[in-house]
Amino acid sequence: MEMWSSLSEWFWQDRFWLPPNNTWAVLEDRDGLVFAHPRDLLAALPLALALVVMRFTFERFVGLPLSRLLGVRDQARKPVKPNATLEKYFLTKGWKPKEPQMALLAAQCGLTLQQTQRWFRRRRNQDRPCLTKKFCEASWRFSFYACTFFGGLSILYHESWLWMPEMCWDNYPLQPLKPALYYWYLLELSFYISLLMTLPFDVRRKDFKEQVAHHFVTIILISFSYSSNLLRIGSLVLLLHDASDYLLEAGKMFNYTPWRKVCDTLFIVFSLVFFYTRLVLFPTRILYTTYYDSIAQWDTFFGYYFCNTLLMALQLLHVFWSCLILRMIYSFVKKGRMEKDVRSDVEESDSSDGEVAQEHLLLKNGAAHRPGAAPADGPRSRLVGRVANGHTATT
Repeated sequence: MEMWSSLSEWFWQDRFWLPPNNTWAVLEDRDGLVFAHPRDLLAALPLALALVVMRFTFERFVGLPLSRLLGVRDQARKPVKPNATLEKYFLTKGWKPKEPQMALLAAQCGLTLQQTQRWFRRRRNQDRPCLTKKFCEASWRFSFYACTFFGGLSILYHESWLWMPEMCWDNYPLQPLKPALYYWYLLELSFYISLLMTLPFDVRRKDFKEQVAHHFVTIILISFSYSSNLLRIGSLVLLLHDASDYLLEAGKMFNYTPWRKVCDTLFIVFSLVFFYTRLVLFPTRILYTTYYDSIAQWDTFFGYYFCNTLLMALQLLHVFWSCLILRMIYSFVKKGRMEKDVRSDVEESDSSDGEVAQEHLLLKNGAAHRPGAAPADGPRSRLVGRVANGHTATT
C-alpha cells in the first residue's frame, strides 16, 4: 500500500499535469464554480459496459430489421468438407499456405492442388463476417457518431472557442466545467472504451492495428485533457473527428445494399469532409494553437509535450487513412462506382485467379485432354471446358 501511495503521489504531481506555478488546489470547487477532476472519469467504465449492452440490443432489434428493409443479402457460402489435417493447419499455422506447403498438404490428404486451394478458400470465407453483421456494426456507429456530432455541435455552437481556437487558452487552467460538456465528454470516452471491449467481436479489417492505436491514443487524450482541464481544445478535437465519422459509417451501410448511387454520393461527401477536417482544419487550427497559442502565457511543461505528441500521432493516422481514401477515389474514378472498402477483406470465389492461370498454362503446354475429358490434376474449370469445346474467343 505504501508503494502504491508513493506511486500515486508521484504520478499526480502538479508539474506533469498543470502549467508552471499552478497546483491542484486552484481547481478545487468553490463559490459555485465546478472544475474537472480526474476521479470523474471513473463513471466512464460502467457507462462503457452499458454502451456494449445497448450496441448488441440495437444491432438485434434495429440494425438487423433495417438491413432487411434496405435489401442487404448475405452471399450463399458453400460448406467445407471436414478434413482434420487441413483444419489443424488452418487453425495453427495460417489461413494462406504457400504453394509448396499447399502441395505437401494436398499429397498428405490425397487431394489435388486445386481441391486443397478450394478448401482453404471456402474455409477462409466461413470465418469472414457476413454483410448483415457488417451493416449492423456500421449502423450502430453511424447512430452514435451522428448523435455525438450534432449533440456536440449544439453544445459548442455558442462557445467562443469553437470559432476562435486561441480562446481555448483564455484564463487557463481556471476554466469552470459546464455540465453539458462533461456529459458529452464522458459519453465519448465511454464509447471508445466500449470499442476496445468489443474488438474480439467486431469485423476485423486490414487497418486493425491502426484502429487499435487510434482508440488507445483517443482514450489517453480524452483522459489527459479532462484531468488537465483542457476540455476546450479536447472538445474541438472530438467534434472535428465526429464530423466525418458518421458520414463514413453511413457510406459503409449503403455499400452493403443495392443503393449504389446513395453510397457513391456519401463517399464523395465523406471524402471532402475528411480531407478538409483532418488534413486542413486539424493541422492549421488544432495543432497550431496547441503548439504556439498554448504557451503564449506560460512556459512549456510535461503536459504540453505529451499532449502534442499524441495529437501528432493522430495526424499521422489521418495521413495513413487519407492514402486509403485516395486509393478508393482512384478506383471510383476509374470504374465509375464504389467497389468496396479497401480496408475490408472480401470473400473469395471458388475459382481463384491463380487457379485459372495455372490451368491456362497447362492448356498452352498441350496438357489439355480431348473434349469432355477432365484434366488429370482435378475437376475441369469452366475455362478448360470452353477451350476443350472450341468456344473460346480468338486472340
